[in-house]
Amino acid sequence: MALVFRSSILASLIVTQPCSAFLPSGIQKVRSISTTSNFFSTTSSTTSITTSTTPLVSNTINSLATARNNLRSNLTLKMGFFGMGGDSELIAPGKALPGRTQKMANIDGYKHYITGNDIQEVPDGYQVAIFANGCFWGSEKGIWRLPEGIHSTAVGYCAGFTPNPTYEEACSGRSGHTEGVRVVFDPEKVSFCDILRWFWEAHDPCSGMGQGNDRGTQYRSGFYYLNDDQKRLINASKEAYEKQLGKKITTEIASADDYEEYGGLWFFGEVYHQQYLAKPGARPYCSAQPRGVSVPPSEEWMPEDLVDNYKPTLPEAFWKAHAPQKGCSVVNSPNEPIKVGAW
Repeated sequence: MALVFRSSILASLIVTQPCSAFLPSGIQKVRSISTTSNFFSTTSSTTSITTSTTPLVSNTINSLATARNNLRSNLTLKMGFFGMGGDSELIAPGKALPGRTQKMANIDGYKHYITGNDIQEVPDGYQVAIFANGCFWGSEKGIWRLPEGIHSTAVGYCAGFTPNPTYEEACSGRSGHTEGVRVVFDPEKVSFCDILRWFWEAHDPCSGMGQGNDRGTQYRSGFYYLNDDQKRLINASKEAYEKQLGKKITTEIASADDYEEYGGLWFFGEVYHQQYLAKPGARPYCSAQPRGVSVPPSEEWMPEDLVDNYKPTLPEAFWKAHAPQKGCSVVNSPNEPIKVGAW
């Protein structure tokens, strides 16, 4: 718990206004942390912290604040944290952090905060989708709110070269990972194409290495296919949506198999990040920049031989009522899934 506490406070102090400026619910008595907007600023400044916590907590926070100010004055190495510009190029696999063999602590047995299901399990007949489209807090919430068929969602780190990375390692830009979402769903109730459509419409897929104010390779857009059907659907929808947007899509599309030599495509994130926006005291932050443009109807782009197995389950009326809006409106939406027929 002490390690989690120190890590979360450190992230809040080093990072200026991103997804990473989090405080776990256990330390929400920290009332305000005021930070400057440029980590590399060489001018003298202080960090103002008001707390109603114990002296130990206050001293810890103030010590970290002092360290941050010292780092701001002396640090010249470019790192991948938000507020530092972020890395614009993906790190080479041979230069990535070594990682570890141990999986993320406390993930075994963890139950989804909304659905109550084990986030690691994949029931018989269910499928998995893995994607990244900005800060994973809002990305995850949009999917767990779909009306039916979502067994679980989880946030984590994907498409990198460091096995079992920590949040801080992913933020450094030295793991190669991007913040991602893993969805376990019942294809009889929600189509992969519905999840795919939400993915495209819930962010700006043309923004390169970042989303909104969150910049760096750890915020790049990506969809990672687990079989050939997913590959074909992702690529076909990308081509159609690119024409609709009138801009080049920069989303990374790759096979899960490409990452086997690095320990796998997916690694679960820390428990305090799981379903973060649904938890008491959560900071309503989302970096995604939806364009407000709809994906064309599936009959215009879906391969004919895939229609029977992947036709959308959500009607167009659902999208007219609940499609992602500009400004990442999902953060202010209710935590509960959308009711069937509420459109």
